[in-house]
Amino acid sequence: MNEIVFIMGKSASGKDRIYRELSEDKALGLNKITMYTTRPLRSGEAEGREYHFVDDDTAKRLENENKIIEIRCYDTVFGVWKYFTADDGQIDLASGKRYIVIGTLEAYDKFCEYYGNEHIMPIYIEVDDGVRLIRAVKREMEQENPHYEELCRRFLADAKDFSEENIRKSGITRRFANNGEFDDCVDEIRQALKELVYE
Repeated sequence: MNEIVFIMGKSASGKDRIYRELSEDKALGLNKITMYTTRPLRSGEAEGREYHFVDDDTAKRLENENKIIEIRCYDTVFGVWKYFTADDGQIDLASGKRYIVIGTLEAYDKFCEYYGNEHIMPIYIEVDDGVRLIRAVKREMEQENPHYEELCRRFLADAKDFSEENIRKSGITRRFANNGEFDDCVDEIRQALKELVYE
């Protein structure tokens, strides 16, 4: 059984919004797993909703306690930002619950190593690069202090991180397109999750 639904995609692919829609759908019964980051909050974000926002000392302490499942470090124009998942009791595969997680392809691979492929359902969100870039710029323009250099760095890094070779190595075979109507994409994912339950 796939107890963990893992949402992933390049930056500005709409994965955060899709994650929220699915996690708030009572019929799906998915429990949110909140990841951690050392980057600052963006406008509209809240502690414990998108991430647990922690300082570097907290990240190092969890790492020293062997509680980090996966960690990604990004050398941004503002310094090193860490994104990670901690084994902090949020996931219990023996509980009969189903969970929803959001992360990168690299994080997905680490989850598979930690929990086993058979427990994880990958949901890869795919968006045309031109559409994605426009969305990213619009989102950044809404920030109090836009960071366009960081936007460009992330956009280029995603091309490498989510290369076709890496996607293939991770065993991702199904993709969900989010180029047009958002609701159509979410409905397609919902249907895939319902099919999984009744298999």
